[in-house]
Amino acid sequence: MTWLWSNLDRVGELALVHLGLSVPAIILSFVLSIPIGWVAWRFRWSRAVLLSVCGILYAIPSLPLFIALPALIGTQLRSPVNVVVAMTLYGVALMVRSAADGFADVDRDIRMSATAVGYSSFGRFFAVELPLAGPALLAGLRVVIVSTVSLVTVSAVLGIPSLGSLFTDGFQRNIPLEITTGIVATVALAFVLDLVAVVAGRLLMPWTKLERRGRRPSRLANVEAIA
Repeated sequence: MTWLWSNLDRVGELALVHLGLSVPAIILSFVLSIPIGWVAWRFRWSRAVLLSVCGILYAIPSLPLFIALPALIGTQLRSPVNVVVAMTLYGVALMVRSAADGFADVDRDIRMSATAVGYSSFGRFFAVELPLAGPALLAGLRVVIVSTVSLVTVSAVLGIPSLGSLFTDGFQRNIPLEITTGIVATVALAFVLDLVAVVAGRLLMPWTKLERRGRRPSRLANVEAIA
């Protein structure tokens, strides 16, 4: 534990850097995935194409992507921008399917009712479709959060500081506690961001809480019926 107490400031600094690389990528992934997912739902011919492209994006190994990005976007090899762009691509690859499924789950009768009471396509999207797709979007966002926080550690291999630096440095200097600290700090950071997303989701979508309460009696009734 001596190493940890002596390097607590460095661990905190790397956690903040890791946070600074992860959060912009998570937000960009979420924002970009919503219109792409909506297009994948709205135009059936595009669904297979978009989901296939996203699947291929996620299959690209992270380290070669970090090396290729500077040539594609004109940055330096060790620029943090490369990490944010790469994590955004992976996040979009994960999130688009959740967004498409979320919009597909919105009841057709609800859409028709919204149109009947005067909502334009634009207004119906923001007032009806997007809120009702919210639970699916939140579920996808939680996966993106965990994936992004974990993948950012790979950037340390290229010399871009993050909590992954504790892994590389710990291996080079044979300090197991440093490696363990990096793992625990990465998991803790993912847990905190996931918790923030869950709390924000409950605040922004209070109706999901009511839906859960509404389902409990029916579940109880089903159990009683089975018994």
